[in-house]
Amino acid sequence: MELDEVLMAVGPRLRGLRQERGMTLAEISKSTGISVSTLSRLESGGRRPTLELMLLLARAYQVQIDELIGAPVTGDPRVHMRPVKHHGMTYVPLSRRPGGLQAFKQIYPPRWPGYEPEQQVHEGYEWLYVLSGRLRVRLGGHDVVLEAGEAAEFDTRTPHAFGNPGDEPTEVLALFGPQGERMHVRARPAAAR
Repeated sequence: MELDEVLMAVGPRLRGLRQERGMTLAEISKSTGISVSTLSRLESGGRRPTLELMLLLARAYQVQIDELIGAPVTGDPRVHMRPVKHHGMTYVPLSRRPGGLQAFKQIYPPRWPGYEPEQQVHEGYEWLYVLSGRLRVRLGGHDVVLEAGEAAEFDTRTPHAFGNPGDEPTEVLALFGPQGERMHVRARPAAAR
């Protein structure tokens, strides 16, 4: 693809990202410091994007610059979308974006780990949803077994440990915010303004 074609495709991608997130040019201007008129010209193709502008916009939209320019997917060497085994457990990364909230499918083998695990603490916030099987969650002084369809959320600075008390594998969807980011659950539609 020629350079001009690549640069011409940036505008529609920028507009699409902004509309996908339900944001206005004014909101993007406020978060990036780029004027509304410059943003409008970028989206319409009336202005060629510079590296400085692309960096600011990639940060505002929380995407990599590659996504803004439509670069072919080469894979991020820090994130492997294929399963990874660790201490007998299988982790399947479900998100590619570095930093911020991360999503994983975790598969605990039957009767895992086979001993009473020591509770751990670290920075972050975690949300768990049991897809199938049963998950033992030790959280501080609490010791509960979650069944399929049940969820738990906690600050990971609270001592915690997990296990599979059952005879079948346990599958869990886990969302983890390494900097303490929390998930936002909407229980009902927002009231009309």
